[in-house]
Amino acid sequence: MNDIAANLATIEHRIADAAARAGRSSREVRLLPVSKTKPPEVILAAHAAGYTRFGENKVQEASAKAEALADVADIEWAVIGHLQTNKARDVARFATEFQALDSLRVAKELDKRLHSEGRRLEVLVQVNSSDEDQKFGLPPSEVLAFTRELAAFDALDVRGLMTLALFSDDHARVAACFATMGQVQRELRDADGEGWAELSMGMSGDFELAIEHGATCVRVGQAIFGARLDPNDYWPGIQG
Repeated sequence: MNDIAANLATIEHRIADAAARAGRSSREVRLLPVSKTKPPEVILAAHAAGYTRFGENKVQEASAKAEALADVADIEWAVIGHLQTNKARDVARFATEFQALDSLRVAKELDKRLHSEGRRLEVLVQVNSSDEDQKFGLPPSEVLAFTRELAAFDALDVRGLMTLALFSDDHARVAACFATMGQVQRELRDADGEGWAELSMGMSGDFELAIEHGATCVRVGQAIFGARLDPNDYWPGIQG
Protein backbone atom coordinates (compact mmCIF):
# COMPACT_ATOMS: atom_id res chain seq x y z
CA MET A 1 0.00 0.00 0.00
CA ASN A 2 3.04 2.30 0.25
CA ASP A 3 2.91 2.48 -3.56
CA ILE A 4 -0.38 4.37 -3.29
CA ALA A 5 1.15 7.08 -1.10
CA ALA A 6 4.07 7.33 -3.53
CA ASN A 7 1.72 7.53 -6.52
CA LEU A 8 -0.31 10.26 -4.82
CA ALA A 9 2.87 12.24 -4.16
CA THR A 10 3.87 11.89 -7.83
CA ILE A 11 0.47 13.13 -9.01
CA GLU A 12 0.66 16.04 -6.55
CA HIS A 13 4.03 17.07 -8.01
CA ARG A 14 2.66 16.83 -11.55
CA ILE A 15 -0.34 18.95 -10.55
CA ALA A 16 1.99 21.56 -9.06
CA ASP A 17 4.13 21.63 -12.21
CA ALA A 18 1.10 21.95 -14.49
CA ALA A 19 -0.35 24.73 -12.35
CA ALA A 20 2.96 26.59 -12.39
CA ARG A 21 3.09 26.40 -16.20
CA ALA A 22 -0.35 27.99 -16.26
CA GLY A 23 0.59 30.69 -13.74
CA ARG A 24 -1.70 29.15 -11.15
CA SER A 25 -1.29 27.85 -7.61
CA SER A 26 -1.59 24.12 -7.01
CA ARG A 27 -3.92 25.04 -4.15
CA GLU A 28 -6.50 25.92 -6.80
CA VAL A 29 -6.65 22.28 -7.96
CA ARG A 30 -8.36 19.51 -6.04
CA LEU A 31 -7.20 15.95 -6.63
CA LEU A 32 -10.11 13.52 -6.45
CA PRO A 33 -8.81 9.94 -6.22
CA VAL A 34 -11.16 7.70 -8.18
CA SER A 35 -11.47 4.45 -6.27
CA LYS A 36 -13.90 2.62 -8.57
CA THR A 37 -13.27 -1.14 -8.73
CA LYS A 38 -10.91 -0.92 -5.74
CA PRO A 39 -11.51 -2.61 -2.35
CA PRO A 40 -11.87 -0.68 0.92
CA GLU A 41 -8.33 -1.40 2.10
CA VAL A 42 -6.94 0.45 -0.91
CA ILE A 43 -9.12 3.45 -0.09
CA LEU A 44 -7.85 3.34 3.49
CA ALA A 45 -4.28 3.51 2.18
CA ALA A 46 -5.10 6.72 0.29
CA HIS A 47 -6.93 8.00 3.37
CA ALA A 48 -3.80 7.42 5.44
CA ALA A 49 -1.96 9.60 2.90
CA GLY A 50 -4.33 12.47 3.65
CA TYR A 51 -7.26 12.06 1.25
CA THR A 52 -10.82 12.03 2.53
CA ARG A 53 -13.06 12.27 -0.56
CA PHE A 54 -13.16 9.53 -3.19
CA GLY A 55 -14.80 9.29 -6.59
CA GLU A 56 -16.99 6.34 -7.59
CA ASN A 57 -18.83 5.70 -10.85
CA LYS A 58 -21.42 3.14 -9.81
CA VAL A 59 -23.89 3.89 -7.05
CA GLN A 60 -24.21 0.33 -5.76
CA GLU A 61 -20.44 -0.03 -5.45
CA ALA A 62 -20.07 3.36 -3.78
CA SER A 63 -22.91 2.65 -1.35
CA ALA A 64 -21.37 -0.65 -0.30
CA LYS A 65 -18.01 0.99 0.32
CA ALA A 66 -19.64 3.84 2.24
CA GLU A 67 -21.27 1.27 4.51
CA ALA A 68 -18.08 -0.75 4.91
CA LEU A 69 -16.09 2.37 5.85
CA ALA A 70 -18.80 4.10 7.87
CA ASP A 71 -16.66 4.02 11.01
CA VAL A 72 -14.09 6.32 9.32
CA ALA A 73 -15.86 9.56 10.11
CA ASP A 74 -14.17 11.88 7.62
CA ILE A 75 -14.40 9.79 4.44
CA GLU A 76 -16.70 11.36 1.85
CA TRP A 77 -17.98 10.12 -1.49
CA ALA A 78 -18.32 11.81 -4.87
CA VAL A 79 -20.49 10.00 -7.41
CA ILE A 80 -19.01 10.84 -10.79
CA GLY A 81 -20.94 8.53 -13.12
CA HIS A 82 -24.31 8.74 -14.84
CA LEU A 83 -27.24 8.44 -12.46
CA GLN A 84 -30.66 6.93 -13.06
CA THR A 85 -33.57 8.28 -11.07
CA ASN A 86 -34.10 4.96 -9.26
CA LYS A 87 -30.66 5.36 -7.66
CA ALA A 88 -31.21 8.94 -6.47
CA ARG A 89 -32.39 7.78 -3.05
CA ASP A 90 -29.10 5.98 -2.45
CA VAL A 91 -27.02 8.95 -3.54
CA ALA A 92 -29.03 11.26 -1.28
CA ARG A 93 -28.31 8.97 1.63
CA PHE A 94 -24.51 8.72 1.50
CA ALA A 95 -22.89 11.01 -1.10
CA THR A 96 -21.37 14.44 -0.47
CA GLU A 97 -20.94 15.31 -4.13
CA PHE A 98 -22.50 14.40 -7.48
CA GLN A 99 -20.57 15.40 -10.59
CA ALA A 100 -22.78 14.18 -13.43
CA LEU A 101 -26.07 16.09 -13.35
CA ASP A 102 -27.58 16.46 -16.83
CA SER A 103 -31.28 15.78 -16.26
CA LEU A 104 -34.05 17.75 -14.58
CA ARG A 105 -35.77 14.47 -13.69
CA VAL A 106 -32.69 13.42 -11.74
CA ALA A 107 -32.40 16.87 -10.16
CA LYS A 108 -36.02 16.72 -9.00
CA GLU A 109 -35.65 13.23 -7.57
CA LEU A 110 -32.39 14.05 -5.81
CA ASP A 111 -33.91 17.17 -4.31
CA LYS A 112 -36.90 15.23 -3.01
CA ARG A 113 -34.74 12.48 -1.50
CA LEU A 114 -32.30 14.96 0.02
CA HIS A 115 -35.13 16.80 1.76
CA SER A 116 -36.30 13.48 3.18
CA GLU A 117 -32.80 12.81 4.49
CA GLY A 118 -32.29 16.35 5.78
CA ARG A 119 -29.16 16.66 3.67
CA ARG A 120 -27.67 18.79 0.90
CA LEU A 121 -25.55 17.66 -2.03
CA GLU A 122 -22.74 19.41 -3.87
CA VAL A 123 -23.52 19.18 -7.59
CA LEU A 124 -21.68 19.73 -10.87
CA VAL A 125 -23.46 19.89 -14.23
CA GLN A 126 -22.06 17.48 -16.80
CA VAL A 127 -21.29 18.90 -20.24
CA ASN A 128 -20.62 16.86 -23.38
CA SER A 129 -17.68 18.97 -24.53
CA SER A 130 -16.53 16.45 -27.15
CA ASP A 131 -19.91 16.18 -28.93
CA GLU A 132 -19.77 12.38 -28.86
CA ASP A 133 -23.11 10.59 -29.12
CA GLN A 134 -22.11 7.85 -26.69
CA LYS A 135 -21.32 10.27 -23.88
CA PHE A 136 -23.69 11.68 -21.30
CA GLY A 137 -23.85 15.38 -20.58
CA LEU A 138 -25.56 18.44 -21.96
CA PRO A 139 -24.51 20.10 -25.22
CA PRO A 140 -22.69 23.33 -24.36
CA SER A 141 -25.45 25.38 -26.00
CA GLU A 142 -28.06 23.99 -23.58
CA VAL A 143 -26.22 24.47 -20.30
CA LEU A 144 -27.38 27.99 -19.49
CA ALA A 145 -31.07 27.19 -19.95
CA PHE A 146 -30.68 23.99 -17.94
CA THR A 147 -29.02 25.73 -15.02
CA ARG A 148 -31.86 28.25 -14.84
CA GLU A 149 -34.19 25.39 -13.94
CA LEU A 150 -31.98 24.20 -11.08
CA ALA A 151 -32.90 27.14 -8.86
CA ALA A 152 -36.10 25.27 -7.99
CA PHE A 153 -34.14 22.54 -6.18
CA ASP A 154 -32.81 24.08 -2.98
CA ALA A 155 -31.18 20.92 -1.62
CA LEU A 156 -28.76 20.98 -4.55
CA ASP A 157 -25.63 23.08 -4.01
CA VAL A 158 -24.71 23.67 -7.66
CA ARG A 159 -21.03 24.57 -7.80
CA GLY A 160 -19.82 24.21 -11.36
CA LEU A 161 -19.26 21.98 -14.37
CA MET A 162 -17.81 18.58 -15.23
CA THR A 163 -16.75 16.98 -18.49
CA LEU A 164 -15.10 13.92 -19.99
CA ALA A 165 -12.85 15.12 -22.78
CA LEU A 166 -12.23 13.27 -26.01
CA PHE A 167 -10.10 10.17 -25.41
CA SER A 168 -7.31 10.84 -27.86
CA ASP A 169 -3.56 11.27 -28.21
CA ASP A 170 -4.25 14.43 -30.20
CA HIS A 171 -3.63 17.08 -27.55
CA ALA A 172 -5.13 19.83 -29.69
CA ARG A 173 -8.47 18.04 -29.89
CA VAL A 174 -8.46 17.26 -26.17
CA ALA A 175 -7.52 20.86 -25.38
CA ALA A 176 -10.46 22.03 -27.50
CA CYS A 177 -12.82 20.18 -25.11
CA PHE A 178 -11.29 21.94 -22.13
CA ALA A 179 -11.43 25.29 -23.90
CA THR A 180 -15.13 24.72 -24.54
CA MET A 181 -15.66 24.24 -20.81
CA GLY A 182 -13.98 27.56 -20.10
CA GLN A 183 -16.33 29.22 -22.57
CA VAL A 184 -19.40 27.68 -20.92
CA GLN A 185 -18.14 28.75 -17.50
CA ARG A 186 -17.69 32.33 -18.74
CA GLU A 187 -21.20 32.33 -20.21
CA LEU A 188 -22.65 31.25 -16.87
CA ARG A 189 -20.65 33.84 -14.98
CA ASP A 190 -21.67 36.58 -17.40
CA ALA A 191 -25.30 35.64 -16.77
CA ASP A 192 -25.04 35.15 -12.99
CA GLY A 193 -22.26 37.49 -11.98
CA GLU A 194 -20.69 34.99 -9.59
CA GLY A 195 -20.34 31.31 -8.75
CA TRP A 196 -19.57 28.45 -11.12
CA ALA A 197 -16.11 28.16 -9.63
CA GLU A 198 -15.68 24.41 -10.11
CA LEU A 199 -14.39 22.91 -13.35
CA SER A 200 -13.95 19.16 -12.96
CA MET A 201 -12.03 17.96 -15.98
CA GLY A 202 -9.00 15.82 -16.58
CA MET A 203 -8.21 12.22 -15.70
CA SER A 204 -5.07 10.09 -15.52
CA GLY A 205 -4.12 10.68 -19.15
CA ASP A 206 -4.93 14.35 -19.55
CA PHE A 207 -5.16 16.07 -16.16
CA GLU A 208 -2.10 18.27 -16.73
CA LEU A 209 -3.58 19.67 -19.93
CA ALA A 210 -6.87 20.21 -18.09
CA ILE A 211 -5.12 22.19 -15.36
CA GLU A 212 -3.51 24.40 -17.97
CA HIS A 213 -7.06 25.16 -19.18
CA GLY A 214 -8.48 26.02 -15.76
CA ALA A 215 -9.47 22.73 -14.12
CA THR A 216 -10.16 23.04 -10.39
CA CYS A 217 -10.75 19.31 -9.85
CA VAL A 218 -8.97 16.43 -11.56
CA ARG A 219 -10.28 12.87 -11.29
CA VAL A 220 -7.40 10.40 -11.19
CA GLY A 221 -7.79 6.67 -10.74
CA GLN A 222 -5.39 4.29 -12.48
CA ALA A 223 -2.35 6.56 -12.07
CA ILE A 224 -2.89 6.28 -8.31
CA PHE A 225 -4.40 2.84 -7.78
CA GLY A 226 -3.19 0.86 -10.78
CA ALA A 227 -5.20 -1.21 -13.24
CA ARG A 228 -8.89 -1.63 -12.59
CA LEU A 229 -10.13 -4.75 -10.86
CA ASP A 230 -13.39 -6.67 -11.00
CA PRO A 231 -15.25 -5.67 -7.81
CA ASN A 232 -17.05 -9.01 -7.89
CA ASP A 233 -13.74 -10.58 -6.90
CA TYR A 234 -14.03 -8.99 -3.44
CA TRP A 235 -17.78 -8.17 -3.29
CA PRO A 236 -19.96 -10.50 -5.36
CA GLY A 237 -22.90 -8.67 -6.90
CA ILE A 238 -21.56 -5.19 -6.05
CA GLN A 239 -21.80 -3.80 -9.59
CA GLY A 240 -24.91 -1.91 -10.63
